[in-house]
Amino acid sequence: MSEHYFSEKPTSPEERGLIRCTLRGLSPEFITSSGIFSHKRIDNGTRLLVESMELPEEGKLLDLGCGYGAIGVTAALLNPRLEVTMTDVNSRAVALAEENAARNGAKNVITLQGNLYEPVEATIFDIIITNPPISAGMARIVKPMITGAPTHLNIGGSLQLVVQSNKGGRTVAALIEEAFGEVEALAKGSGYRVLKGVKKD
Repeated sequence: MSEHYFSEKPTSPEERGLIRCTLRGLSPEFITSSGIFSHKRIDNGTRLLVESMELPEEGKLLDLGCGYGAIGVTAALLNPRLEVTMTDVNSRAVALAEENAARNGAKNVITLQGNLYEPVEATIFDIIITNPPISAGMARIVKPMITGAPTHLNIGGSLQLVVQSNKGGRTVAALIEEAFGEVEALAKGSGYRVLKGVKKD
């Protein structure tokens, strides 16, 4: 079986690279590596999510399935009063996310390794943001990411995610509506949509 970026302990040779980019008016730099999702550039879905995500001024944010940390680090830099937690099942991704937080001076960040909500089982957040790994499996990974979100959100807190319109978009929207009662589209572009669900009670 071939190795995927959602492998817990990648065994492929680590070939590191550097991404310089502009996100939300910032110019972060990210160390990346083979064995990590979109390790050569900021993918269009992540870019759309970062540019359109609605962040509270303060509170707790979870970057679920953080990869090398583009979403969480940018959020931490935009709102230094946020407490940002970045998690991933991939040990290489978690190490890179921690390195990238330090590289960009994001001090309001912690990184944890584990699958889905396991590393933050007892924590409640104000916002959960993710670019879910659709290729890892809708039923096995993506559905639990969505259906598990309300349990880990304060009332008024939100799940915000990006999905390709023609690759599970309708299914993901239906799952958010089922979990939260309604789904809101925050942005669309380049074949992607950013969707939001808010915990009402």
